[in-house]
Parts: sequence; C-alpha cells; structure tokens
Amino acid sequence: MIQRQGYHYRLKTTPALRRSLAQYAGACRFVWNKVLALNAGRYLAGIPRLNYCEAAWWLTQWRHSEDYGWLAAVSIHALQHCLRDLERAYTNCFAGRTAPPRFRKKFLADSFRFPTDFHVDGHRLKLPKIGWMRFWKSREIEGAIKNVTIRRDGNHWTVAFQTERAVDTPVHPSTSAIGIDLGIATFAALSDGTLYPPLNAYRRLQATLAKAQQRAATKVKFSKNWQKCQTVTRRIQATIARCRKDFLHKLSTTISTNHAVLVVEDLQIGNMSRSAQGKGEEPGRNVAQKAGLNKAILDQGWGMFRQMLAYKQAWRGGAVLAVNPRYTSQTCPQCGCVSKLHRPQQALFSCIDCGYTSHADVNAAQNILALGQRERLNAFALRTSR
Repeated sequence: MIQRQGYHYRLKTTPALRRSLAQYAGACRFVWNKVLALNAGRYLAGIPRLNYCEAAWWLTQWRHSEDYGWLAAVSIHALQHCLRDLERAYTNCFAGRTAPPRFRKKFLADSFRFPTDFHVDGHRLKLPKIGWMRFWKSREIEGAIKNVTIRRDGNHWTVAFQTERAVDTPVHPSTSAIGIDLGIATFAALSDGTLYPPLNAYRRLQATLAKAQQRAATKVKFSKNWQKCQTVTRRIQATIARCRKDFLHKLSTTISTNHAVLVVEDLQIGNMSRSAQGKGEEPGRNVAQKAGLNKAILDQGWGMFRQMLAYKQAWRGGAVLAVNPRYTSQTCPQCGCVSKLHRPQQALFSCIDCGYTSHADVNAAQNILALGQRERLNAFALRTSR
C-alpha cells in the first residue's frame, strides 16, 4: 500500500527571510482573493466561474501588467498551486463536503506550497527565488518528498514535507474492538471503562488571551504598539493550538495502538455548535449558555481527533466505524429501555426499568460499540447474500 505522511519542522528564520516568506504568502493570498472575488462577481452576473486554466491565464496577464507586476517576484509554481487549491475548494464545495471557499486574511492563512523546484539537503531547504534556509530536523524524513508547504505558525514559520512510500499491508497487532463516547466533562470514555479527562486548552489560557486582546483594542490600529500586542496574541493562540494538537496526538496514538476496531460517534459538530442567537423577529433563548457550550465543544477538537484515529488506524491495519449517536446515552444496555430519565446526574446512568446503574459516558460507549458491531454484522450478511 502507499502510505502518505507529513513531517513538520520549524524554520530558522532571519529578518530578511521572514520578509521573503511574508511576501510569498501575501502574493498567494492576493491571487486567491482576486480570483475568488472575480468568481463572486461572475456568479451574480450569471456567468460561469473561472476554472483553473482560465485563472492561470489571467495570472500570467497580471504578472506582466503594470499594476500587478510585483507578482513576478514570486515563483510561478507557488501561485499556480494556490489556484489549484482554490479549484479543489470549489470541487469539495459543489460535492457537499465543505463550505464555500472564503477570503483569506493576513496572519490567519499565511501559507504557500511548492510541488516542484525545491531541494532538500540534510537540515537545509532551497526554494525558488528565496534560496537556502535551515530548519530544526527533529527526525528523519522517510519516503519520497512530493511537495513542500511553508506556513506561518503564530510568530514563527514552519515547513511541512508530504511524503509517499510503499509499505507492506499492515496487520493490527490487536484483535479487540472498542466504543468511544466523546464529551465535554469527560473527553473520551471507552466501553471498557477507561475515562480520559479533557485538556480544555482554550479554557486554561482564556483569561490571558482576553487581556492581550483588550490591550490591543486600546492601541491605534497598525501602530508599533498595536503590532506588539498582536504578536503576544498570536503567541498565545499558537500555544493553545499546539497544546490541543499534542493532547489529541498522544491520546489517538494510545487508543489506536491498543485496539484494532474503533467505533465512534458520527457527530455533526457544525450543527452542534451553531449559534442560538436567532433573528430579529425570532430571538433565541439561552443565548449566553449556548455560546458557552459552543465554546466548550469547539475547544475539544473532536473533528481533529477523529481524523487522527482514521489515518493512524489505516497505518496499523485497523478500522474506524462511525455510527449514529442518537439515543446512545439514553439506552439501557441490559433491557433496551430508552428514556431521558435514565440520567439523573451528569455522570450517572440509572435505568428506571431494570435498575441497572453505570457511568453515563461508559454506558454510552458500550451502546456505541454494540451498534457498530450490529452494523458490521448486517453489512457482512448483505455481502454474503449477493
């Protein structure tokens, strides 16, 4: 099988190198927003949008014009790949997989990619029109490098290498199956009774981040003091993101190593974290409480956790099954009774019919596992009957 893997490292930058990287990121952001604005205008006028080939033709015209001639200082490969990313975003949107592409903002989406014309020598990287740069090579790169992505991470710049290599079809060392219930009070509860508390990375640094943002609000926008406050804010936000990613990587690796089949909830996180504010004629109820719940949901990183489990199980030869979470926290695994009254407390499940008691999240994980096993048996019976 072909295994694709990414390797991330932090770049060793100088002021001149940071200016060059910011110039590349700004040019790619400009091209993305320019084509996106043109397509928005064409949509309102009833004209078909620009595809990749047409947008690439316009990019060539811009690079040779007087108004946008500064784009010629940036490698054409990075700008063309930006257009390919926009074309892929449109494709995913029309297929119903993602939301429509949005305009990029400075410091929020500063990145660019080189599919070719790069050279890696040990802990050094050479990019067109930028030259050689060094990075902290914390581990060896395995496989053939397919592309290089440069991204701003807070106040630093990072490099990511996407590799491909052929490996033998893996066989998972374990044969066990486990159900996973995700929550807020308990991040992950396994059907075998194991409980993992949440990290709450944002909640821990929320007060510090709020103070930094308040100081920035009192400064003149784009002044030196405002830029210093923005630097502090980006550092705190990057710390929150790194802590959350580190927590999810460690936990997903532990679960993926010990179990061959993982049954998870097919959570619609976008619907769960939707605002309850409502409209002018129909105002929402409990808006502040729902906003706090939404913040807690998004702080957990359930979507990222599920993605990590999926590709790590694929690497190890395991499987991840997603089931409908409906009524899994209200169903008794002993008698099958379904009721909202089964949870008198947050962490307690007590059946009003048979008297069965258990930890509420563990009980939900057991129901998730049973539901996944039934769906596997039904799918197997359907395949064998054909």
